[in-house]
Amino acid sequence: MEYKVLFRNTICSLSLPLCLLSCSGKKQDPPKSGQTTPIVDVIVASNQSINNIIEANGTVVANEYVELRPEIAGRLIYLSVPEGQSVSKGTVIARVNDADLRAQLEKSKVLLDLAEKTEQRYRQLLAVEGINQSDYDAALNQVNGYKADIQYTQALIDKAVVKAPFDGVVGLRQVSPGAYVSSATVIATMQQVSKIKIDFTLPEQYSNIIKVGNIVDVKVDVSADKNQKAEIVAIEPQINQATRNLKVRTILLNGTANPGAFVKMYVNAGVDKKAIMIPTNCIIPDDKNKQVVLVKNGHAAFVTVQTGEREADNVEVTTGVKEGDSVVVTGVLFARPKAELKVRSVKTLEQLASQTQ
Repeated sequence: MEYKVLFRNTICSLSLPLCLLSCSGKKQDPPKSGQTTPIVDVIVASNQSINNIIEANGTVVANEYVELRPEIAGRLIYLSVPEGQSVSKGTVIARVNDADLRAQLEKSKVLLDLAEKTEQRYRQLLAVEGINQSDYDAALNQVNGYKADIQYTQALIDKAVVKAPFDGVVGLRQVSPGAYVSSATVIATMQQVSKIKIDFTLPEQYSNIIKVGNIVDVKVDVSADKNQKAEIVAIEPQINQATRNLKVRTILLNGTANPGAFVKMYVNAGVDKKAIMIPTNCIIPDDKNKQVVLVKNGHAAFVTVQTGEREADNVEVTTGVKEGDSVVVTGVLFARPKAELKVRSVKTLEQLASQTQ
């Protein structure tokens, strides 16, 4: 009997800690998620007036630009590059050694003189039937051949001279006198800056608002307060297949700029319009769609939206959000579909913009 009692007491003493352990484990279960109501800030969607000005990047281009190169290879015997100065059309910039060509020209002239005298004698003999027609034709053909040789040699001599093709400003000299040059050698560059072009690109969706003759604003100097004006003079008919952009060329109407400079172009896309604008950071991107969180009857509602025009901090919502809807702008990550939300405050776009600055 004593052994039985002792055995029962041992079992009870072992089972008691197990019971306590199991009970304590139930008390330490973590609370279920969603028991704390997320606190969010919202804005009330309303029609805002958006600026319908398109900003694009442009590049200043000279009205005319050329790289001065010789057409034939040889040694430079004359070089006059007035760096950074204006020159007139036809000014001789450089000359390649053409002594051999000039000697060939003189030789052809001597042979032509002899051939012409022979042709004149043969003509007189032909008149009295002293020679046959074929002899005279051969003499006349020889005269015409020497004339062609002279024209060909003179064309080669002309190629040895590098002249200014238009009125403009010569750039920096790239070679020295006496250097051996070829048609691949750049002696200097030349640009016409009396009229400045500006090229810029726009997405193809704006092709309907770009018309030849329209005036656009240009900011050449970012520190300047006043924009300059440029007129659209040409539009590339084919859209770039890689970027899907349309290339536009303008002429700067007032002021000057250095070719190659970066400028900002501002194109008026029409009258300003009304649209629902929301902060860009409250949009939830997805693989296929974009979503925002609305507060409806104190609960979160995820809706799919489509966007349009963009500004610095805001974006236009074309579908999915109606005027008067409460759009969550802070605490978006804590919202769950149909879960309860607590609105802390109602913000405006101006207040949100000032907080990000």
